[in-house]
Amino acid sequence: MKVKISVVQPQTLRLGEEAGNVERALAYLDQAVAKGAQIICFPEMYPGPAHPGNDFASEALAEAARRHGVCVIKGRIQRERGGERPRHSVCADVIGPDGRTLGTYRRTEPLTGHVYRDVPAWNFDYLQFDELPVFDTPFGRIGVLICSEVYAPELSRILALHGAEIVFYPAGALINELMPTWKTMVWARAIENLMYTAASQNLYGVEEGVGMICSPEAVVAEHRGEAVLVAEADLARVRWLRESEQKIEIPKQYKVVPGLLRWRRPEVYRKNRPDW
Repeated sequence: MKVKISVVQPQTLRLGEEAGNVERALAYLDQAVAKGAQIICFPEMYPGPAHPGNDFASEALAEAARRHGVCVIKGRIQRERGGERPRHSVCADVIGPDGRTLGTYRRTEPLTGHVYRDVPAWNFDYLQFDELPVFDTPFGRIGVLICSEVYAPELSRILALHGAEIVFYPAGALINELMPTWKTMVWARAIENLMYTAASQNLYGVEEGVGMICSPEAVVAEHRGEAVLVAEADLARVRWLRESEQKIEIPKQYKVVPGLLRWRRPEVYRKNRPDW
């Protein structure tokens, strides 16, 4: 089974102009569809609203997903109920090809949420969640993690163990000096979990973007600037790599060690667990 996946790396509008991101998102989606994309992922909290003070609808993306028969992953911030003061989750909605929302992933890390306090334009009380859903789509089983969660290997591994064959990492912005290690992590998550990974970010100026799509065996697409990246994901190859065993042979039939998910030994973790 082969599926074309896309990550959009947009020039993103801020604050007072933020609602204009919806129209731009529709144009980017049309470009992705024209390239054959079946799953299209936008960056963290794009098209939004990304700011708790803004309120606008983005149902047009659901209608576009239905019209084109594609899956769309879009970002936003959501006010959560309860508590003495307003608290917000960072969300990624997964829309199916019928235009209905298959589900929502709410960011689990970081625990403190200080990263959102660091940006004056956001400055909201962040609430983390614990669920790591895997979404069944007509184009394969997918997972979503948000931004720097790519650095937490346990999160990607849990998604892989629950059957995710593609994991998207929509990122925010201002990666800057972290870029070399960030890109390494995007591919590393694909290698160690024998799955496809894909990432992109918002561009607010002339900064370099993290846009890339990786298989377990190669970086198959990459772009630093504004882009609609599209690449073919060979899910049959992923399944073969997960089901196969490593062999001492030359030439090898693979560029990554197959069967890695069966190397897990939870008892070793329990035996050697530090006193947390």
